[in-house]
Amino acid sequence: MDAPVLLVTPPFTQLNTPYPATAYLKGFFNTKNIKSEQADLGIEVTLQIFCKKGLIHLFEAIESEYGDTLNANSTRIVALKERYINTIDSVILFLQGKQPTLAHLIATRQFLPEASAFEQMDDLHYAFGSMGKQDKAKHIATMYLEDLGNLIKDTIDPYFGFSRYAESLGRSANSFDELYAALNAPVTYIDVILLDILETYIKRVNPTLVCLSVPFPGNLYTSLRCGQYIKKNYPSIKVAMGGGFANTELRSLSDPRVFEFYDFITLDDGKVQYINNSIWPDYKQANVGTPDYTGLLLDQYISAIEVVNPMHSLWSDGRWNKLTMAHGCYWGKCTFCDISLDYIKTYEPIAASLLADRMETLIAQTGQTGFHFVDEAAPPSLMKALAIEILRRKLVVSWWANVRFEKSFTRDLCQLLKSAGCIAVSGGLEVASDRLLALIDKGITVAQVAKVSQHFTEAGIMVHAYLMYGFPTQTEQETIDSLEMVRQMFETGVLQSAFWHLFTMTAHSPVGLHPDKYKVIKQTKEVGTFANNDIVHIDPTGAEHELFGYGLKKALLNYMHGACFDFPLHKWFDFKTPKTTIAPNYIATALQTPDYNSTTNYKVIWLGGNPVSSLVQRSKKGNQWEEMNLLFQTTTAPLNISVEPAKGSWLLELLQKTAIVETVGMSYAAIKESYEAAGLEDFELFWDNKPITTLYKAGLLRI
Repeated sequence: MDAPVLLVTPPFTQLNTPYPATAYLKGFFNTKNIKSEQADLGIEVTLQIFCKKGLIHLFEAIESEYGDTLNANSTRIVALKERYINTIDSVILFLQGKQPTLAHLIATRQFLPEASAFEQMDDLHYAFGSMGKQDKAKHIATMYLEDLGNLIKDTIDPYFGFSRYAESLGRSANSFDELYAALNAPVTYIDVILLDILETYIKRVNPTLVCLSVPFPGNLYTSLRCGQYIKKNYPSIKVAMGGGFANTELRSLSDPRVFEFYDFITLDDGKVQYINNSIWPDYKQANVGTPDYTGLLLDQYISAIEVVNPMHSLWSDGRWNKLTMAHGCYWGKCTFCDISLDYIKTYEPIAASLLADRMETLIAQTGQTGFHFVDEAAPPSLMKALAIEILRRKLVVSWWANVRFEKSFTRDLCQLLKSAGCIAVSGGLEVASDRLLALIDKGITVAQVAKVSQHFTEAGIMVHAYLMYGFPTQTEQETIDSLEMVRQMFETGVLQSAFWHLFTMTAHSPVGLHPDKYKVIKQTKEVGTFANNDIVHIDPTGAEHELFGYGLKKALLNYMHGACFDFPLHKWFDFKTPKTTIAPNYIATALQTPDYNSTTNYKVIWLGGNPVSSLVQRSKKGNQWEEMNLLFQTTTAPLNISVEPAKGSWLLELLQKTAIVETVGMSYAAIKESYEAAGLEDFELFWDNKPITTLYKAGLLRI
C-alpha cells in the first residue's frame, strides 16, 4: 500500500496519555512495511478549545446565541470571561508539566475563577494534607476546566464531556435512530473544530484508508461524524471502524444505515472470514510489533486530577506507555465477564524478554519510563519473569498492572515486583462475599484478597480494588456485610484505593447467556438492530440494589481518607438496613495468619549487593566461640545477622550463585544439595529460621 493508512482516535478518551490502539496498529503495520500515520483528535480538539484564542471565540459564540437566556452558573462564568481568557494558557501549560511553579499560585484558590464544579470539590486539606501542592493545584485546575466544560454543555453543545462525548447516545443504543437523527442534524460547535482538524490530516496524509478506533461509547458519535465527513467529501477513501465498542456492542449489528458512515467494521483482532470459509490465521503476539507512538503530540497531553482517588489519579495524571503482557485472560471464568469473546477467552502470553525489549524501544522513542500494562489480568508468573528481566537489564522504570488476587502473590514475589519498579496493582474484590465470589467463579476468598493485599502493601505497592454491588441474588445483608469487609480492609491498611460499580449484565457473559442459572430475568429478549451488550434485567430474589449506591460510595470516600471507621454502617444510608454479621476483627484475624507454606517448589534469587563479613569472638559463662557477622546495606537501613563461620562462608557463596545478574534463580533442592555437600548439618533448621528468614528484607527472595 503506497498511500499511508491514517489511524484516528476520535474525541474523547483520555487527556493525559494517548489511548494505545492506534500505536498498537502502527507498530503492527511497521512489521509489514505499511506506511501509516496516526492522530489523537481528542487532545487536539481539547487544546484548540481551551486556549486564549479558543475561549475568545467560545465566549463570543455563547453571548451572540444565548444572550440573556443563560442559567445562573453560565452567567457567572461569562461574567468572569476575561479572567478565564487570561489564565487558560497558563493552566494548560501547568497541566502539561511545563509551568510547575504555577502550582503555588493555583493552590491559593485566589488565582483561578470558580463556579459550580467547585461546589462538589472535596475539602482540599482533608484530601491532600499540608503536602502534595502539585496534586492539589492539578485538582483545582481540573475543576476550573470542568466549569468551562459545564458552560459548553449548558449552552452550545449538550453532548460535551472531557473523556466522553455524546456518551448517552452510544451507551447500549439498541436502536441507531437517535444517533442517526443527531448525525443528520446540523454540526455542533465541537463538530466544526473536530472536522477542521480532520480535514488538515486528510489533506496532508492523503490516505486511501482511515481507521477509526472506538474503544468506548464516549467516542462513538465523533467517529461517526468523522466517517460521515470523509464519505461525503472524500468518497474514494475507505473508512474502517474497530475497537472495544465494536467488539462488545456490534456483534449482532443489522441496521444498514451504519454503513453510510463506515465501509468496514472489524471485530476482535480484525479477523476476516472469506466466502470459502477459510480464515486468515491470527498473528501471534510475538509478531505484532512494538507499539509506535510516532506522530502523537506526547508533550501536549494534560494531567488532570478529577476525583480524589489514588488509582484514578494514577490513571489520569501523567503519561504512561501502554503495553500488554498477554492477550486474553489466563483465568477466563468470571461469570460477569465477556469470557465468550476473543479478547478474553484467547489467552496468549508474551515472552518476558520480548516485553523488556518493547519497553526499551518505547523508552527510547517517547522518553517516558512509566508503563501501564492493560491486561485483563496480568499473569503472576509472567510478572515475575518480567521483573527479573527488568532487574537484569538495570532498567529504571515504574509500572502498574491489573491482577487477580492470587495466592501466587507471596510476600517475596511482591518484594521482587517492587524492586523492578511496580508501583500499583488493581484487582477485583468484587462483592466481598465468599458465597457470591463462588457464584462469580472468581477463584478467591475475601481472606485471601486481604492477605495478598497485605503482601503488596508491605512491599510498598499501592492496591486498588474494583468493588461490585448488585450481583444476581445479592441480598441486603450481603451488601452490608460486603461494606463491612471493605471497611476493615481500609482500617487495617491493606487497601488504599477502591471504587464501587453497580453490576451490569452483558450479553456475552455467562450471566447474560444463562440468566436462569443465576435466577435473573431479562427484561426483554428482543435483540436490537444496533448496539447489544448491556442487558436490563430483573433480580427477583436480590435486594433493591440501586438504593445502596450513594451510601456505599460515600462510605468508601471516607475510608479512603482514613476517616469514619467507627461510624455505624446504617448511618451511610437513608433507609433501614440490617446489622452486619461480620466479626469486627475478621480481616485482622485473616492478616495474622502466618505465611506458612510447606512447599519447597520455589527458586531463590538474590537482589542485594555483597555484604561486609567479619569474624567475631563470643563468650558466655566461660564458653568461647566464633561467629561470622554479615552486614547488609539496604536502601533504607543496615541489616546485621550472625551465623556460624562455616555456614556464613557457604551463605556468601550462595549469594554469588543466586545473584540476579548471574541466574534467574536457584531451586530449593539445589540449595539443599549445595549445603549438605559443604558438610553442613540441619539444613531445614538453618534455612527456615532466623536469621535466614529475615534476609528477604535485604533481597534474598523465595519466588
